[in-house]
Amino acid sequence: MPGLQVRTRSSGATELNVEALGELEGRLGGSTLRPGAAGYDQARTVHNAMHDRRPAIIVQAAGVQEVIAAVEFARDRDLMLAVRGGGHSVAGFSTCDGGLVLDLRRMKAIEVDPERRTVRAEGGATWGDLDRATHAFGLATTGGIVSTTGVAGLTLGGGMGYLIRRCGLSCDNLLSADVVLANGTLVTCSEMREPDLFWAIRGGGGNFGVVTAFEFRLHPVGDIFGGPTFFPIDGDVLRAYRDFILGAPEELGALFAFTMAPPLPFLPQEWHFKPVAAVVACWTGALEDGEAVLAPLTKWGRVVGAYTARMPYPALNSLFDEIGRAGLQQYWKGNFVRTLTDEAVEAHLPHARRVPTVESGTFLFPLDGACGRVLPDATAFGYRGVAFATVISGAWADPADNQRNIAWVRDYYAALRPHSEEGGYVNFMTEDDGDRVRGNYGANYDRLAALKARYDPENLFQLNQNIKPAANRSSTSFRA
Repeated sequence: MPGLQVRTRSSGATELNVEALGELEGRLGGSTLRPGAAGYDQARTVHNAMHDRRPAIIVQAAGVQEVIAAVEFARDRDLMLAVRGGGHSVAGFSTCDGGLVLDLRRMKAIEVDPERRTVRAEGGATWGDLDRATHAFGLATTGGIVSTTGVAGLTLGGGMGYLIRRCGLSCDNLLSADVVLANGTLVTCSEMREPDLFWAIRGGGGNFGVVTAFEFRLHPVGDIFGGPTFFPIDGDVLRAYRDFILGAPEELGALFAFTMAPPLPFLPQEWHFKPVAAVVACWTGALEDGEAVLAPLTKWGRVVGAYTARMPYPALNSLFDEIGRAGLQQYWKGNFVRTLTDEAVEAHLPHARRVPTVESGTFLFPLDGACGRVLPDATAFGYRGVAFATVISGAWADPADNQRNIAWVRDYYAALRPHSEEGGYVNFMTEDDGDRVRGNYGANYDRLAALKARYDPENLFQLNQNIKPAANRSSTSFRA
């Protein structure tokens, strides 16, 4: 086996000799891939095709011991380390050029305890994996709107989805987590054990270690009543949604979108590929009440098409899988909105009318209800009490269109900035949003920086919306 040039965290390079590579292979039982190996090109591909990167080594971990081995190997040799769960990071943080990628996708086990209403999911599981397993028992927890999204990345950033008003964020339902720290130690954290670490991973992203397993609280959610309703773009529709959703029963989750109408059979052909407004509803109360709860939507404006029906919760949670498929170029920006003013509504409209592709759109997630009742300092996700999280999601197929479509996202984002909070949701941020990290965490940032110095003083886990270790705190670094 020849030597190998590998990128270091300081953006230099080091050569791994035959002995070092043999040591890694020995500890991992051969579950590594290098450029040229069978399966390498498939394994290196991530969801966002904008990040076409070539790692020097991909470690396909099958268990905790292999995660520990990869972390220690990267730490001891100062290697650039990326951690991949579902691979959906829009910023491309689940891969890197020339470094080591720790790929958790072989670790997908799901264990449901229906009596305790809990589920344990390994770090490589997706929300589709988890939803299917829990739905068999009529249970669910908050978990995104695309089923191929990884459980790990979504939860560590906070975790939004249809159930947020009733159940809170994904991280609000986290009961415990197994974490491999930068020093190679495996710890289990919860409110009672390693509470500081548990606080930090609930919104602090991948800054503090590799989470190999999550334990969530589940809620009685089986079939739901919901689906999308489409309107012509009009500020009155967004204002009606704003006023309706913040006073609706918490069993109603409803996302608002400005997007391009897909060619769906329930939409008239003349509306296909035209800019539209949409509300995607998820009623988890008594199913017989669903039609009455959603009836007000029909009074907001002309309905150009709708599909609302009883369906399994996993069916709704995979509704956007094709629109959000892998292999597209993607560029996003996000904001929090404390109050969606009439002026903010008007700021949306000129950009919404220029949505560039059927895969692109702007989504508003309501953050009231159970999410809003959590205190801002109770978890690292500190933006409680805001009305909405907004994401401007650009997605398209042809790299030749990158400049034009990125400009649409940036111009839209600039128009919303005067009407938004300083920070945004970290999972909606791109790799050029590093200057927003402090704003994204607000008053919680200093505590996060101190805990980063304790648990990862050398910033091994830096491929994320990175929280730099606080200065002069390395002496307090974690010891098992």
